[in-house]
Amino acid sequence: MDQLTLGIGTRLQHTHFGPGVIVGVKYATYLISFINHGIKEIDKTDTHLDEIIPENATVEIETTSEVEKSLLKILRLWGNAQEHVPLGDKWLGGTMVLQPKDKSQKAKEVPIDIFFHKIVMLRDRIRVMEQQVNAHKQLTDEDKVNLQQYITRIYGTLTTFNVLFRDKEHWFIGEKGTRED
Repeated sequence: MDQLTLGIGTRLQHTHFGPGVIVGVKYATYLISFINHGIKEIDKTDTHLDEIIPENATVEIETTSEVEKSLLKILRLWGNAQEHVPLGDKWLGGTMVLQPKDKSQKAKEVPIDIFFHKIVMLRDRIRVMEQQVNAHKQLTDEDKVNLQQYITRIYGTLTTFNVLFRDKEHWFIGEKGTRED
């Protein structure tokens, strides 16, 4: 197999990492999303890598719909694609007013949809940072766990803004069952 000409979406089998899909192509490496090992950067000339073609695919390979979901998730995390996250109906057209204690100073009014968009962008950037931490080659597993705990606490801090989201599936979720003072 000529591994130097494979493109995004190509299914591969690695003797150590198992089945995966190419999600990025660099000069000498592929970014491959492995089903059980996450995203790994693998040299294009790695001899442990084989292209999976339909006649030798196994039952362990994801179905088309699962692959599509995985690829969409990866593209959102690694690209600049943003999903549409709807604002709660009661906030549509609303305004947020920041009133200083000193009444002689002018209040700041911000349309809620603009503020909400910034919250969603913040969430998406934290997700990308989380993926970068998890895929980082030079961090130890202990370092990744420690950084992941901070990221989880960031999500927990942002749960105040869940009231703005129309759908619960988009909410921020922090550490469950713990309380930080």
